[in-house]
Formats: sequence, C-alpha cells, structure tokens
Amino acid sequence: MDEMYIDFYNKLLGTYDDQFSVKGISGERVAERLSILAHIGLTEDNGSRRPGFSVLEREAKDRVIEWMYEAGLTVSEDGAGNVFGRLEGKSSDKAVIMSGSHLDTVPNGGHFDGTIGVLSALEVAQAWKETGYTPEKSYEVAIFTDEEGSRFNGGLTGSEAMVGDTDMEKTLLRKDYDDRLFEEVIQDVGLSVRGYGEAGRDLDEIETFVEVHIEQGKKLEKAGLPCGIVTGIAGPYWLKVTFEGLAGHAGNTPMDDRKDALVAAGEFIQKISTLPRKINDTAVATVGNIQVKPNGTNVIPGEVILFVDIRDIQFDSRTELVEKIIATGKKIQKRTGVNFIHQNVHDVAPVPIAEEYQEKLAKSMNRMGIKPSYLSSGAGHDAMIIGRHIPSAMLFIKSKEGISHNPKEWSDLSDCVQTIHVLKDYIERLQVV
Repeated sequence: MDEMYIDFYNKLLGTYDDQFSVKGISGERVAERLSILAHIGLTEDNGSRRPGFSVLEREAKDRVIEWMYEAGLTVSEDGAGNVFGRLEGKSSDKAVIMSGSHLDTVPNGGHFDGTIGVLSALEVAQAWKETGYTPEKSYEVAIFTDEEGSRFNGGLTGSEAMVGDTDMEKTLLRKDYDDRLFEEVIQDVGLSVRGYGEAGRDLDEIETFVEVHIEQGKKLEKAGLPCGIVTGIAGPYWLKVTFEGLAGHAGNTPMDDRKDALVAAGEFIQKISTLPRKINDTAVATVGNIQVKPNGTNVIPGEVILFVDIRDIQFDSRTELVEKIIATGKKIQKRTGVNFIHQNVHDVAPVPIAEEYQEKLAKSMNRMGIKPSYLSSGAGHDAMIIGRHIPSAMLFIKSKEGISHNPKEWSDLSDCVQTIHVLKDYIERLQVV
C-alpha cells in the first residue's frame, strides 16, 4: 500500500477506542475501506475528486460491490447507475428497509461526505453476517449516483431517478464542465438514456430509508456528542433579484440625485441577513452571487443582479421568510426609486423527519449510551429526495470544526463506529413486525 493509504488508515485508528468493535462491527474494517476509497480519485491536496458519472465514481462503486458480495448481499443496478446490495429477510414479501448514500465527491472534497453513509449501511449487513443474524424484513444497501452534482451543476440525480422525479427533457439538455451533453457523458460508464429513463422503482417495495452522513457543521462537536438525530432537511429556494437603477458619471452626479443600484442592493443584503432569526432558528438566507453592471470604477452602478438562497426545514416558515424578503425589496424600491424585480429560479420542498422515526433513533442512541441530540440539515441529501415519497430518517456524525467539501474534512473513527451501532440497533428495531 502507498504512503497516503497508510497515513490515512493510521490516522483513523490513532484515536480509535477498540471497545466499539463489538456485535460484529469492526472499526478496523471501516478504517480500511475508508482508506481504500480515499485513494480512488485522490487529488494533489490529498482530497477527493470523483465526479458523478465518471470512471472514478464507477471504480469506487465496483469496489463497494465486491464488499457487498463479501457481506452476502445480492447486487443489482438500475439504469441511472444506482447500486443496491440486498439481504433477503425471513419475510421476503414485506417492504424492504434501505440505507445508504453516495460515493461521488466535489472537485477537491473530503473522504467522508457520502462515503461513510455507504460504508455504515454496509457494515450493518457485514455485522449481521459475522453474528449469524437474519433480519425479518429484507435490507438493502444503496449507492446513489451523482449526489453532489459537481459535473452538471445539479445533483441528487441518482435518487431522483429512483423515485421517478427526473425531468428527462431538461436533463438531456445539461452539459458538463467539458461542454459534453448528458447522453454522451453517461455512455462513458455504460449507461443509456433509455435505461436512465426507466430507473424509476416501485416505491411500495420500500418501507423506509435512513441515511448516515457527516454533520458538516459544529453543533455536535460543541456538544461533545458522536452523533445526532436530524429533525428535517432544509429545501433550498433560490430567488433571482435584479435592482435596476441608472448608471451615471461618478464625479458629475450629485449624491442626492442618484439611482444607485448597488447601494439599494447593499441595503437589501444587510436587511435580509436579519430576517431568518425573526422567523425560525432553523431558517437561513444567503447572498453569495452578485453581478454589478457596468462594473466600472468611475461609473454609478446601473444594475445589480444577485441570488438569494433561502432555506428552512418547514415549508410554512420558509414561505414566510421568502415573503418578508420580497417585501423588503419592494420597500427599498419605493424609497429609492430603484426598480426591484424578483424571480424564483429554484425550489426544492423541505423534508421534515417524522417524529416517529426521531423517537426510534433516540431510543437506539439511549441504548448505546449516547445522549440524543437534535439538529436540522441545511444541506440537501439523497434522503431529502427519497423523503418526499418514502418515510426517511437521518443520523449525523460529528464533524471536526464543521469542515466539509474540503480535504481537511474529518470525523473520528470512534464517532463513526458509534453511529454505525446506533444505525444497526435502529434497523433491528424496525424489524419488529
């Protein structure tokens, strides 16, 4: 094995507590598999680059498929490249319990995002094989294609295909970072447009889905807890805002005779930053994309285009926040004379996690000696897409300093393995018919 593999593996085991390697779950096995996958698509910064529908994502899937067979699973793949490892239950006629995540990454990401969710789900099946346990209901480990969306600036495409939410007309018009059409790209990994369009599954076959993911935040680290229960996944609502003023000479136009689009936009940005906390402690609003025209040093800005990313885990409170943001823009227009134009360009419904599943996760955490902690997810996940159609739940693993989508992304192995124990207990509790 090369130096990177050895260093990563040793770092994982460096602070690991062997007391967690019980009931068939092996921290050493999880560390080895994380290290092997980390080496696929390794960047110069020791990060990860496995774009969706790439040969590297395919290589990672194939490696996990080998481990699926090792765990005694039968393996299938749909037309979108989603992989499912199935362990047949005693009552094979009953709907399955599914767990998993994704293996694709952002261009220079970390080695835990998505990957640990797949390996956690797989480790449950592996532990059952080690201990001779056969579940009452069938169990499936899922690997979803292209969750991150770094290739086509979209994402969650695999899970959308499985639940039948793909807009094929729009999808076929997508071009990747090399200006290649979607159809051409997926052919690189043996997929076809016809197969992709037929990837939808009979969702009555699935009872529930649960996803393990790193937190990508600092709440669990601050609380000193290895894992937490997700209460809901915030759906993003993107508002395109245009302020139309009047461009003019920066020297000859008096300050009291201007329609400065950037001044109006600046006031708008400042004011909306105060609105989320007035509505809900899980609500957020972000302006991260601004275009100023004509963008000259000695020219009063005549037009500003910006995008507001608005999120919350509750639909009603998110709607209220959107309305208040629009009302803020209209007030600025009335006072300044700078036109305010707004347009919705992206809308994904929030997905709250049912209290029933939160309570079951809490019981499993208590059984593992972990204090239940509750937190929302500001980022989208495959569970968000699946949760529109199937009851879903999520567990977050503590993230070091909240860093994610970065080579420095890190979760201690002890935290990962404790979360796997919670997942295993939770899935076993769902087996009660």
